[in-house]
Parts: sequence; C-alpha cells; structure tokens
Amino acid sequence: MSTYRVGYFVGSLSSTSINRTLSKALIKLAPDDLEFTELPIGNLPLYSPDHDSAYPPEAQALKDTLASCDAVLFVTPEYNRSIPGALKNAIDWASRPWGQNSFDHMPAAVIGASIGQIGTAVAQQSLRAVLSFCNARQMTAPEAYIHFRPEVFAESGDVTDDETATFLRGFMQEFRTHVERVLTVIPRN
Repeated sequence: MSTYRVGYFVGSLSSTSINRTLSKALIKLAPDDLEFTELPIGNLPLYSPDHDSAYPPEAQALKDTLASCDAVLFVTPEYNRSIPGALKNAIDWASRPWGQNSFDHMPAAVIGASIGQIGTAVAQQSLRAVLSFCNARQMTAPEAYIHFRPEVFAESGDVTDDETATFLRGFMQEFRTHVERVLTVIPRN
C-alpha cells in the first residue's frame, strides 16, 4: 500500500478558525495511508508578476512543498460569497510563473465549514472555477458544505456526532480513492 502525501490549505487566517478545526477532524478521520502537511498562507506577500523571475522565500517554500505533495485538500470558509483573499493569493503564487503551475494535474478536493446552513457552497463554486483554470483534477463528489456547530466539533478535531463523523470519514475515503485513481493515470513527477 502506498502512502499519499496531501498538502492542505486552511483558507482562514483567524486564530479561532472553524475551518482549521474541520481540518483537524478530517485528518483524524482520514485513511491511514494519507499523510498531511499544512500549506501556510498567512506569511505570503501579495502576488505580483514582478516577482516571477525571483520568487520571495515564502512563495518558493510554498511551491517546493507543493512539489513534494501527491494531492491537495482545500478547507476554506466563505468570505463575501467567494474565497478568502489570502487563499486566492496563495493559489496565485503556486500557479505562477506561467508554465510552472504547481496544481497542474494534481488531485484536489474542496470542503468548508460555516456557521450558516449553506456551509460554504458559493465559495466552493468560486474555488472550483479557479482550480479548473489551474488544471487541478478535482474530486466532484461528494460535495461537502459543513454546517459547523461547536457541540459537534471539538477544537482537537474530535467529532461528537456519529452521522457527521461517518459523512466526513466517507468524504476522506472518497478523496483517497480519487487521489489513487488520478495518480494511476497521471503520475506526479
């Protein structure tokens, strides 16, 4: 059995991010052959093509970490019916300079939590459009718009509701299957 290295983005910079809590739950519920590395986004300067010939160290570190990953998982909130600016900035750094797109053919999944009933549905659609342009190989189902309730998600990542835990475990199993299928057809370099 192979171990797959998964880089994951938490789209929120908040110290009390519910999506960070969700990421902890996903990691705990994931199959054992997925190994996770967070891809930090808070220290990146704003992207500009002026840097394409000489990336700043933070942006180069992001690209280097992505190069060592087999797949990527996006765990993001919704800000103003779209993705957070910090996450979009990280995607811009990782997908540039032209011809050096770190997401090209990379297996990817999108999930997010919100205190609202529709979860992060609109942000996920926005993110999916960006990832399509970046040629990421997205898992399209199951979709996962998580209604976050503090009594269900402990800060440690424990999930106290069996139905929610079963759904998230299934999501992560589907992601693992998606990663294997994509990499069987399009191996990472």
